[in-house]
Amino acid sequence: MAKDQDKTILKMTVNGEPVEVAVNPAWTLLRVIREELGLTGTKEGCGIGDCGACTVLLEGKTVNSCLVLALQAEGKEVRTVEGLGTEENLDPLQESFIEYGAVQCGFCTPGMLISARALLDKNPHPTTEEIKVAISGNLCRCTGYVKIIQAIEIVAQEG
Repeated sequence: MAKDQDKTILKMTVNGEPVEVAVNPAWTLLRVIREELGLTGTKEGCGIGDCGACTVLLEGKTVNSCLVLALQAEGKEVRTVEGLGTEENLDPLQESFIEYGAVQCGFCTPGMLISARALLDKNPHPTTEEIKVAISGNLCRCTGYVKIIQAIEIVAQEG
């Protein structure tokens, strides 16, 4: 980490690509992802770690990026919702969320998708209860979770 006046150079890998960005040491990972890298799929809901809209994978583990200082990602792998799939080749979870109507307003969707992907990467065939636990840190005010859980279950059955 090199100093650039009041900023520090942060080097990390985001969605498989090495990045280098000058950050204020007080900035959160969420701020860097959204404002410096332009990856706006990760949302800021509450800013205090309660809603899960800002969930990303840091070294393969789910974190609320609003609670992680950006410099904690130095040298590490970060995966955001943009890293799940492409417009031409969606992640199976993204396809299932669309097909089974697990998206209403969509604000919670990126965090839900990241939490579900982390679960399925660790446990390809989770039970309904395990799915509920995995997404328990992600709040949705629209769907009531039934369709979200169903969409994840479908991918788990097919996977």
